[in-house]
Amino acid sequence: MDKIAITGIGVVAPSGIGKRQFWANIKSARSFIKEITRFDASKYPSRIAGQIDDLEKYSHISERLLKKIDAFSHMALIASEMSLQDAGIDIKNEDPSLVGIFLGNAIGGWLYAETELRDLYIEGREGISPYMASAWFPAAPQGQVSIYYGIKGFSKTVVSDRASSLMALGYARKVLAKNKLNMILAGGMEAPVTPYALLCCNTYGALSKNNSNPQTAYRPFDEDRSGCVIGEGSGVVVMESIERAKSRRAKIMALISGYTATCDGVDRINCASDGVELARAIKEALLDAKIAASDIDYISLDGLAVDLWDNSEVAAIKSVFGDRAKDIPVSCPKSMFGNLLGASGAVDLITTILAMENNLVPPTINLNNPAMQGLNYIGKEAREHKINKALIISRGRGGINAVLVIEKA
Repeated sequence: MDKIAITGIGVVAPSGIGKRQFWANIKSARSFIKEITRFDASKYPSRIAGQIDDLEKYSHISERLLKKIDAFSHMALIASEMSLQDAGIDIKNEDPSLVGIFLGNAIGGWLYAETELRDLYIEGREGISPYMASAWFPAAPQGQVSIYYGIKGFSKTVVSDRASSLMALGYARKVLAKNKLNMILAGGMEAPVTPYALLCCNTYGALSKNNSNPQTAYRPFDEDRSGCVIGEGSGVVVMESIERAKSRRAKIMALISGYTATCDGVDRINCASDGVELARAIKEALLDAKIAASDIDYISLDGLAVDLWDNSEVAAIKSVFGDRAKDIPVSCPKSMFGNLLGASGAVDLITTILAMENNLVPPTINLNNPAMQGLNYIGKEAREHKINKALIISRGRGGINAVLVIEKA
């Protein structure tokens, strides 16, 4: 399949809004996880998260529109605007029927839903906003971005747990390769730091309860890991064909050259312990990219910080890369700002593009003693390393495995 160009990136994350601030904080290896204070989370088993407190400062959205949408749509709109500006695209000059939107998330817009349902039970039907139905559901951000920019092309929302946004990116690449559209805004968003969403995430069984040490709680692949920490945010990229990008003299930041998704199919929640299907996804993504395992310079890890998931991820990498697994730098930068669930894959992609651009492997903080040996873990601080080809792994409940290959332009 054809390689597809990424020409613009927009990121909204606990570690920074906009790629410059985001990257400056990522390379400095700082933690942005803290106790939840925006509502009373004292009775929750896990009450820490990566949070965004200054979203309004960066917003180009009117107060009128903000009253109609949930935070996850707000984040998607900001990230989309940043990606278009970064790509140098004026959407008014595009044929709206040839522009698409492919976004992923896992749980929808619960802050809006919770607030309105509370009002429904207190005040009755008159107390509920007419926008409730269109604000919370998972495809709402796709709808809001399309309305805001007048986009009318083929578009999709993917809901596939933590793998959602990486699958949306893979789907977008497939559509562009068939020349169905001129360009696509692709990525994901998630806003799980709300009372009900946090309750749902706590029943997931994968959250760290190390509430007294928020900054060191999320420690993927470490012997002292105790689960992941949730975070909120959005990552959106502009995707287009190489020919179109060149014709408008755009800067090509990276190329998506390979993608595959598989499923373990062993349990409705857990993955398989052997990592066999993840290994198959990695092999098929490399085959799709027409490159060998020996060509990969960096691997961005899923890193749930749960024994079963981390160990099977390591097993899959060792299975595919053999002896070379101990040499390829691997890291899990989300340890700094939290697992953004359905948005994690898109933000991992953006982090990897910036790592490629700066020849710097982002670190995995809190990784002091790897639980499984045999990989070249980059922990504590960023490390200089030339990255030409990278692999991004994103996984989801039920053993979903999504793998993306990107290359330097």
